[in-house]
Amino acid sequence: MVARQLGNSGLAVMPWALGGNVFGWTADEPTSFSLLDAFMGAGFNFVDTADAYSNWVPGNKGGESETIIGKWMKAKGNRSQVILATKVGWEVSADKKGLSKKYIMQAVEDSLRRLQTDYIDLYQSHKDDLTTPIEETLSAYDQLVKEGKVRAIGASNFSAERLLQSIETSKQHGFPIYQSMQPHYNLYDRQQFENELEPVCLQHNIGVISYFSLASGFLTGKYRSEQDMSKSARGGGMSKFFNERGFNILAALDQLTEKHEATPAQISLTWLMARPSVTAPIASATSILQLNELAKAATIELSTDDIALLDKASAY
Repeated sequence: MVARQLGNSGLAVMPWALGGNVFGWTADEPTSFSLLDAFMGAGFNFVDTADAYSNWVPGNKGGESETIIGKWMKAKGNRSQVILATKVGWEVSADKKGLSKKYIMQAVEDSLRRLQTDYIDLYQSHKDDLTTPIEETLSAYDQLVKEGKVRAIGASNFSAERLLQSIETSKQHGFPIYQSMQPHYNLYDRQQFENELEPVCLQHNIGVISYFSLASGFLTGKYRSEQDMSKSARGGGMSKFFNERGFNILAALDQLTEKHEATPAQISLTWLMARPSVTAPIASATSILQLNELAKAATIELSTDDIALLDKASAY
């Protein structure tokens, strides 16, 4: 397993980013600590979270994931070994949202406090803010980089057009450039990213860290019929995958799991890792068993024929 450069950021990351969205939600604090220990113990180093995680849970207000990660790093004394990514801009509450300079400067201090660190490796715009000038957002990041509070910046959920506008604005003003893009992308959901964003990312050497890398669990292979939808909290959303294309993808995965003595989740992640544009897919785990399974994806090598089989099955 070899570290990969994330864009031109200077950050060297292993090819799987652990999703922190489950910390403080479906993984309590002790479980989260165990997952993070196992993740680092397996040789990985890239953890992705956001200030809004997990404000959708009744009783939570946002910041729970960052708080858990902060406590874990403090307890382990391992901050320098972790490539830590978090985000700003998603609505945490009515008065905490967007990418204005004033809000970013406030939000970053809150994230640093919860994470118990004085710097963030990758600070990402969680979603585009059409009400704030691009220049204003990037000037905030420029200040944070100069102050040493942020090492590199990234974007998430941006259109190709807005990403290009941001790159041009950075070049015009000498501001930091977005070094990563976090899109919704996986073996099932391919069209939007590949048609619009992927060419921009490849042209400008922007690292890609895909989310929903396992299509909310569909690509694990455990959801194959309406009866399977009760298997987890996410099962209710599976019906949209139950179509000819979805079943073709599962059939191709089944073929390769047998060949590589692997699981559908492992093959799905390995396919992402093999994409020229992808630096590290994001996937979360809620048990050590699950985490160890996903970690093996980085050791599988798909042949050109294997990739062609998956590409054909998942073609639109």
